[in-house]
Amino acid sequence: MITFDTNNKKIFKIILNSINILYIEDEENIRKNITNTLKMVCAEVYDTESTKKAEELIKLHRIDVIISDINLPQDSGIEFIKRLRKLQINIPVILLSAYTDKEYLLEATKLKLVDYLVKPIDFNDLKNALLNACEELVAQGNYIVDFEDEVSYNVLHKKLYNRISNKEIDLTAKEISLLEYLINNNKRFVAHEELKENIWSDSFEATDSALKNLLTKIRKKIGKDTIKNISGVGFRIHFN
Repeated sequence: MITFDTNNKKIFKIILNSINILYIEDEENIRKNITNTLKMVCAEVYDTESTKKAEELIKLHRIDVIISDINLPQDSGIEFIKRLRKLQINIPVILLSAYTDKEYLLEATKLKLVDYLVKPIDFNDLKNALLNACEELVAQGNYIVDFEDEVSYNVLHKKLYNRISNKEIDLTAKEISLLEYLINNNKRFVAHEELKENIWSDSFEATDSALKNLLTKIRKKIGKDTIKNISGVGFRIHFN
């Protein structure tokens, strides 16, 4: 597995902010609270109360990580993950349980889980488990952010490419810095001044004109509608 040096932590954080999570929990209040928490750190959360609906969501959406309670009505989280594994669906999984039952733990170890967390869930434990899931995505080769026009960005190798032709699209160091900063902060609009302060080390180079030109170049490469702008507020990136 990849070691957690400073650079890798940055990579995993960028990946975490770009992933889609499927969260399965039958208790509504818990599901709402955890879903709201997850939305603070990742791109999209698809939450449901049953494994049947979860299987439908997997068919409809790109799912990067699954978080599932073990004790679900009609079906258990463990049985659900067993079915996925038989179908060679190796999505990283975090299982949640109110119990530390040895039988559950034994079954869980056979499913190549990222983690097994006991309720009530501590946010730091959950975030660490998600970072471990991102590490697993990297190990599997799944560390891609998809944009419009069949363009994707490889976070680990810092490469932009067309998914159809597999042809690499050249990026400058500044374009990479801007792209990764926007991905890392995709949950909000980033102000003009914040971008200038974080992309340029020299304040004399960090002009409005330089930022405008850089944004124009990036938009040409990842799609003109990918970076939204609200006048007086800032910029926000959108990806699939």
